Amino acid sequence: MNELVKRRNSRRAFLKMTALGGLAGASVALADTDKTMRPATAQELKERYPQSKKVKTICTHCSVGCGIVAEVVDGVWVRQEVAQDHPISQGGHCCKGADLIDRARSETRLRYPLEKKGGKWTRVKYDEAMDKIAAQLKQIREESGPDAVMFLGSAKCSNEQSYYIRKFAAFFGTNNIDHCARV
Repeated sequence: MNELVKRRNSRRAFLKMTALGGLAGASVALADTDKTMRPATAQELKERYPQSKKVKTICTHCSVGCGIVAEVVDGVWVRQEVAQDHPISQGGHCCKGADLIDRARSETRLRYPLEKKGGKWTRVKYDEAMDKIAAQLKQIREESGPDAVMFLGSAKCSNEQSYYIRKFAAFFGTNNIDHCARV
């Protein structure tokens, strides 16, 4: 395997290396006899957090609308599973949906409005942030006309949210609207 790494990087060399690495990893996993890992018990698989509240929700990554069952303990999302009876996802979800819990619990997730004041980000109230945005949009429309603004949709928006964005743009007086997935 080291010879493959030393060789000039090519697609073929990479594929050979990953195949060998996969076999090596599998053989190590099969030969591993210490008790650092063990299979989960039936009870652990069934109910890892017995005091949790199960909440059926919709994956927010894209607008497909796959179902997720979130397990919540004291307001903290601790585990998730696929909604087996959901009519859209039919008991499955993509890798992005499987990673949804990590995004929801991320330390870098924006949880409230921020405004940069004096070079530092400071927390502001939602009403204050909305009032400032509305005032700036109104000022731009009065000074430069409604076509000076463009609205962007998102692949994370549902059909209803996309409809609202389009209607808001129309009420604002512009036809300048686009979507990130079109690029």
